[in-house]
Amino acid sequence: MSSELTRANEIIDSYGCQQSNLIAIMQEIQGEYKYLSEEALTLVAEKLGVSTAKVYSVATFYENFSLEAKGRHIVKVCAGTACHVRKSQPIYDAIHDYLGLAGKKKTSADGLFTLETVACLGACGLAPVMTIDGEVHAKMTPEAALALLEDIRKEESGK
Repeated sequence: MSSELTRANEIIDSYGCQQSNLIAIMQEIQGEYKYLSEEALTLVAEKLGVSTAKVYSVATFYENFSLEAKGRHIVKVCAGTACHVRKSQPIYDAIHDYLGLAGKKKTSADGLFTLETVACLGACGLAPVMTIDGEVHAKMTPEAALALLEDIRKEESGK
């Protein structure tokens, strides 16, 4: 086993290798690594004595699981009714272009940002809304969104 999976192995063992803990194990592994790698999913299947197909079916069924490595900063743009009506799509499009994303790719090439949409952030009175690493940003515009990302880029390059 690779040293990268040592922590995943410890997590699985901490749940007693019980099949009934599959989702909890996957959540904790994703919390540790920010996504579920092929190697981690295979390890889970082997240690729990279930098929790899079953583990993948759970990983792809639940929207919170990610099979793609995520960036250091998670950007979520609300696509709920209030935000959509107040033009959240141009915000998403501007960020998408700024990050150079294409196709189903959600993470910038530099690994700094991951862009996602969410059905509702529960802040309809502040629409359009987005979050960066869980922090809510209200009444956004494409320009304001890009300015926030630029600030983060500057801060990261200064480290």
